[in-house]
Amino acid sequence: MKVDAHQHFWQYNPVEYGWIGDNMQVLKRDYLPADLLSELKKVGFDGCIAVQARQTLDETNWLLKLASENIFIKGVVGWVDLCSESIEAQLQNYSRNPKLVGVRHVVHDEPDDQFMARESFRNGIRLLEKYNLTYDLLLFPKHLPLATELVQAFPKQKFVLDHIAKPDIKNQLKEPWASSIKQLAQLPNVYCKLSGMVTEADWSGWKAGDFTFYLETVLESFGTDRVMIGSDWPVCKVAGNYPDVLSIVIDYMETRHKAALPKVLGTNCLDFYNVKRS
Repeated sequence: MKVDAHQHFWQYNPVEYGWIGDNMQVLKRDYLPADLLSELKKVGFDGCIAVQARQTLDETNWLLKLASENIFIKGVVGWVDLCSESIEAQLQNYSRNPKLVGVRHVVHDEPDDQFMARESFRNGIRLLEKYNLTYDLLLFPKHLPLATELVQAFPKQKFVLDHIAKPDIKNQLKEPWASSIKQLAQLPNVYCKLSGMVTEADWSGWKAGDFTFYLETVLESFGTDRVMIGSDWPVCKVAGNYPDVLSIVIDYMETRHKAALPKVLGTNCLDFYNVKRS
């Protein structure tokens, strides 16, 4: 089974999606399951993991509804208020739905760079293992040292790094991103999504070679058992079409790690999110 480990759905409005700027006109429309299904069929993929794009419980409810109506949505990474005093009640409620496989918070938009060190946030993380939920790390490179501390503090909790932490691929900046990635990857309870890279490159002029150093660093650090392919569709459309974006990873794997291709294209994702093979 081939699975896109990271994509989004939305019904666009400028209030809830204020991050979609005027240079992202292609994103200013609805993106729903039928739109993605046609893209999945083009590349021979069987399913996806839908990831939250709004920090509301309504978002989680909506994504779970979509997952119940569309068998190819294999799991949902939703949002709950990890800092809330009522977090356990929220987790008790949502964990009853088998399609909820994890949660995420948009840490890189928090004005406090030390957000992940907050006791209230860590109290929420502490409860995730109890409810068999993973946590997606959405970060910038500057957050990686603190993320390493967080992952180290919860050795039984499953984490996955989204978008390889969004390094500046356009300007080919390598450090301190690479060193921080290597540190994080030493912890066995964290995986990494090979996703979101195209939007950190030159949107109109990127080429496959622009990603080589970053892919090499992640694969050397995490190995082939802890990485998974993701498109970040429809966000990726600002810089490329769906097949071309996935080909960045697929072509690299075919030339460097061909034997591990099935794991990176599906098995690792299914194992990480504890998704049934059906």
